[in-house]
Amino acid sequence: MENNRIILAPMEGVLDFNVRQILTEVNQFDYCVTEFVRVTHHKLSNRTFYRLCPELYNAGKTASGTPVRVQLLGQSPEWMAENAAKAIELGSFGVDINFGCPAKTVVGSQGGAYLLKYPEQIFNIVKQVRQAITKTHTLSVKIRLGWEDKLHCFEIADAIQLAGADEIVIHGRTKQDGYKADKIDWHTIGLIKQQLTIPVIANGEIFSLSDAQNCINQSQTKHIMLGRGMLNIPNLANMIRLGEQALDWQSVMQILIRYAATNIKDVKPMYHSARIKQWLTYLKQHYQQASTLLQQIRVLKSQSEICDFLNNYRE
Repeated sequence: MENNRIILAPMEGVLDFNVRQILTEVNQFDYCVTEFVRVTHHKLSNRTFYRLCPELYNAGKTASGTPVRVQLLGQSPEWMAENAAKAIELGSFGVDINFGCPAKTVVGSQGGAYLLKYPEQIFNIVKQVRQAITKTHTLSVKIRLGWEDKLHCFEIADAIQLAGADEIVIHGRTKQDGYKADKIDWHTIGLIKQQLTIPVIANGEIFSLSDAQNCINQSQTKHIMLGRGMLNIPNLANMIRLGEQALDWQSVMQILIRYAATNIKDVKPMYHSARIKQWLTYLKQHYQQASTLLQQIRVLKSQSEICDFLNNYRE
């Protein structure tokens, strides 16, 4: 699958700067997307962008050289455009717009997947962002197949193309479907692709090489975005692209130890323990050892406790 583009997804509350750095070191991604920058009714500070995308200090790339695209989430065309221009000014590898997040807090504030109910507003946002960043910078848009049903998915995709987006990422479920495995619909992504001329990137429920092949066949696209599957198997992208075997458990342990030891400013006391436990919850889908390890560290709270335990466990 050497001709296929593989992109690392923006998983809110999971795929932070440090995880992006680790995963882009052990995989060949074409680019990755940040957790969303929430846009309300003002122009955000430089500090906000740098906090969520420290790669901007490195010309918009991870330390290993993978380009990083800032993702924006909001419902005001004017302020989305203002902040998109700001992201480009600071060095982002293009701009991504989030119309797919199904989280209650996001849709409750009329952002993310909420806007799938309003194709005209999606058009207005994309159009103004396009004008703000000009054609010299890539504009991508991420959507789901709809809110409660898929009746408007073709209208939504058409609006995004007409408004000037360069590419569209489609998660193969509606907001109502959440992340239910049996609801994944790569076939409809393929039907949408037939009506578009811009590149389509398929996303959702890709946890193995066979999943990737099925997704590509059904969605009729060469491009995929990987999210949760990358946390289940940290080198999944290279398994798909290069035919690598899954990392062994010792290699995964080295990743966990490195992540646990990261120095992150201004975080809550239990941040590191919560993130390590979160990652182990994903890893246990593929690695039996992760399930045992998760049980053993459940009561640990501080970063030092987690680091000491992981180092002793490895030895």
